[in-house]
Amino acid sequence: MIETFLYVLAIVIAFLILSIRILREYERGVVFMLGRFWKVKGPGLIILIPGIQQMVKVSLRIVVLDVPSQDVISKDNVSVKVNAVVYFRAVDPEKSIIQVEDYHQAISQLAQTTLRSVLGQHDLDEMLTERDKLNNDIQEILDEQTDAWGVKVSNVEIKHMDLDESMIRAIAQQAEAERSRRAKVINAEGEQQAAGRLLEAARILSADPRAIQLRYLQTLKDISNQQSSTIVFPLPLELITPLLEATSKRQHKGGE
Repeated sequence: MIETFLYVLAIVIAFLILSIRILREYERGVVFMLGRFWKVKGPGLIILIPGIQQMVKVSLRIVVLDVPSQDVISKDNVSVKVNAVVYFRAVDPEKSIIQVEDYHQAISQLAQTTLRSVLGQHDLDEMLTERDKLNNDIQEILDEQTDAWGVKVSNVEIKHMDLDESMIRAIAQQAEAERSRRAKVINAEGEQQAAGRLLEAARILSADPRAIQLRYLQTLKDISNQQSSTIVFPLPLELITPLLEATSKRQHKGGE
């Protein structure tokens, strides 16, 4: 009798061990009954019927996928090595198990082809300056195509773009030429503004002769403060003209 009881107890314990599953808060169990989908369970304590029900675990946490470096030919025929990182998570455990065999591997392959396809439609300058836009474009394409797998792609980030040494030198020369151009433009704009200010000042001084005299006295004061052995005194035409006229008249009378 005792042996029979112990035998039954051992069967019950073995049945419980095979039947009980515990799922964490971030896990879900896709349960199949006789090979057909039954329901999604979890988290917590799960009881299965051994031999009749089987369960596949699915994690709902965000997965960080490192996309291997890809050889990309840009629209302007420049060869670039690009790698990226993709952030995704399973939002529908049923689809992620039934619709695709291994959604991690599937997303990795899809990310590689999408990366080459999207970047190949842009010039090198756009790759370097519009990285945020490229990230969004790749993320939208991946998210749309993985929706049927029950997966949500939340973010895509391009990490590195490796260029040849010759291309790096060409980009540096281009940047130097651009800085030189901007400096010349700024200098020309400064000259234009200075010329406009001088013209405006000349109009103000010509409107009143007294203003010219005050400016003349200010100039003499500035010259006197300088330590120079040679001083040039600018004389207004108002002072020189009468002297020239008087000298001309005396010469004319003497000639007569």
